[in-house]
Amino acid sequence: MATAAVLAPHDVPTTLNYYSPIGEEAPYQYVLEPPEGVPRDNIGTDTHPVTVHDARGRQSEFTIDNGGFQFVKHLSAEKDFDDEERIKTEYYKEVEELLKKEVGAKRVFIFDHTIRRKPAPEVGSKPDNRGPVERVHIDQTFEASVQRVHYHLGEEADRLLKGRVRIINVWRPIHHPVAHKPLAVSDWRYLDTKHDLVPVRFIYPHREGSIFSVRYNPNHKWYYLSNQTPEEVTLIKCYDSDVDRARLTPHSAFLDKSSPPEAPHRESIEVRCLVFDSE
Repeated sequence: MATAAVLAPHDVPTTLNYYSPIGEEAPYQYVLEPPEGVPRDNIGTDTHPVTVHDARGRQSEFTIDNGGFQFVKHLSAEKDFDDEERIKTEYYKEVEELLKKEVGAKRVFIFDHTIRRKPAPEVGSKPDNRGPVERVHIDQTFEASVQRVHYHLGEEADRLLKGRVRIINVWRPIHHPVAHKPLAVSDWRYLDTKHDLVPVRFIYPHREGSIFSVRYNPNHKWYYLSNQTPEEVTLIKCYDSDVDRARLTPHSAFLDKSSPPEAPHRESIEVRCLVFDSE
C-alpha cells in the first residue's frame, strides 16, 4: 500500500504554460537532437494563472466522450515498471483489456509508452530527461493521427479508417500517489478548436508527425485527480474520428506549491494506443 505524504483533495491555483510563437517559421520541434546550429524548437511560452479543479468525488461526471478524459480504477499486476520486455508483453495486455472494458474497443494497437521518473527537465537540458511535461499540448494532430494508422498498420489502414478510430493515452502513477507535478486535463467542451489548437511539426530522425500546442483561452476548464494512486488511471483522448464526441483533451503537468516537500517526485507511465471500434 502506498504511504507517501500527499494533500487532502482540493482545487489548486497555479500557472500553465501555453503556446507563444517565436519567429515567423511555422512551429516545429525535433524529437531528438536537431541538426547542428538549428534550435530544437521554436515554441515560446505564454504563462497564465489558472485554477485546476479537483475531480475527486466527481469522477463519474467525466467520460472519455463528453470531456475527452476519464478516471478509472484498475489494479495492475505490474508494480515497478522497470523491465521493458515485461511492460510490452504483460502490461500492454492489461491496457488492451482495460480499453475494451471501459471504452468499448474491439481492437487495440499500442504504439509506444513513456515512463517519467525524473524532475522536470531544465531549460537547455538533453531531451532524454523524461520528466513531467509542463506545457499544454495534445500528442497528435488530426492529420497525424490518421497518418499513424497508415504508419503502423500498413495495408489494413484503409479498411480500419472506415470505422471509428481513437487515440487514447492510458496514464497511471507508479509506486506512490502523485504529490508533485500532477497531471491536469482540459475539458473538450470549453475548447475553441479554431483559435486554441496550433499544429506543431514533430520531427523524428526518419519521419515527421505533428502535435497540437495550445493557445491560452480563459474559457478552458482544468481538472486533476488529487492524491492519484497507482490504482487510479487517467484515460486521455488525443484523437477521435467521430466528430460528434469529444475529439481530444489538452493536458499538462502543473505545479502545486502546497505539495509536501518530503513527498517523492512523481513517477508515471503513459501508454499510447490506437483504438478501433469496428473490429
